Amino acid sequence: MTDEQAAADRRRIDQFLSQAPLVTRDHHVVALTGDASTRRYFRVIPASGPPIVLALHDGPIEYAALPFVEVSDLLRRMPLPVPVILGHSDALGILALQDLGDVTLQAHLGAGGVEGHTGFYHAAIEFIVRLQRRGGELASPACTPYRLAFDVEKLTWELDFFVIHFVEGYRRAVLSPAERTALAGEWNAIAAELAAEPRVLCHRDYHSRNLMVHEGGLFIIDFQDARMGPNTYDLASLLRDSYVDIGDAALEGLMAHYLSLAGGPEADEFRRRFDLMAVQRNLKALGTFGNQAGARGNPAYIQYMPRTLAYVRASLAGYPRFARLRELLAAHIPEFA
Repeated sequence: MTDEQAAADRRRIDQFLSQAPLVTRDHHVVALTGDASTRRYFRVIPASGPPIVLALHDGPIEYAALPFVEVSDLLRRMPLPVPVILGHSDALGILALQDLGDVTLQAHLGAGGVEGHTGFYHAAIEFIVRLQRRGGELASPACTPYRLAFDVEKLTWELDFFVIHFVEGYRRAVLSPAERTALAGEWNAIAAELAAEPRVLCHRDYHSRNLMVHEGGLFIIDFQDARMGPNTYDLASLLRDSYVDIGDAALEGLMAHYLSLAGGPEADEFRRRFDLMAVQRNLKALGTFGNQAGARGNPAYIQYMPRTLAYVRASLAGYPRFARLRELLAAHIPEFA
């Protein structure tokens, strides 16, 4: 952020707090580390009382039309734990939110993985089941997430995003016309199968960095892109998480916990569907990391590439149907060999 941008943001914050006195006059403002979006986040710490978080958009907003606001209301009706919206300014492009602190589930786990923290993972899985079940009960075409879906077009676009931003952009690979045609066939097969599955409501980015540990429990954030998709989508995001090591034994136990709550197919069939979803989801994540590191000059995500590559390799290696895809990718990504 440039000095000019920082000064402009501070003027907006000061104006907002003067119009909506959510904290005492005696306070200070601290910039927070943002996510991959263009929004910027600040913590306002008063001399007394709880701090709040301000989300600054690039320009004016229409509060009633914001997906974050619409999905927040939907999740609270389920009910699921999400941050309270404390105030807003359309003209200034600011949302004021409950401060959930700085401890994500990723940070809480540290370097030890999920062992010893199964309680949090059980809670996270129970949230998925509630989202799917209550999401079905509350379904309405008037609500935006129910009009969006992981259809063939969306799933294929995400796989192409991986090729453009990771294979070609970050790894600088040059694909032949024949390789492009072959990859397109693989993408079509994956996208068609996933898009044909029965759809449930999905968070869309459900992993350890979007689950906050606050007052001994979990809270869900970054839910504004919710949409319909396979019931394996959020589970694959959580258990094939680019930011956390989850071994096979822990994975099997957590998948069994999901199936005990949600029901569904036999474990082997669910695992097959889960691995297919994980391949698509992790390849898209690699595209995002490549885009951040290359096109947007943000190297922070490079550290998460090896784990994500290993997850994809494991999923590909487990099924004969992926033999050709693995061969195509391994020609340019040695980690898949």
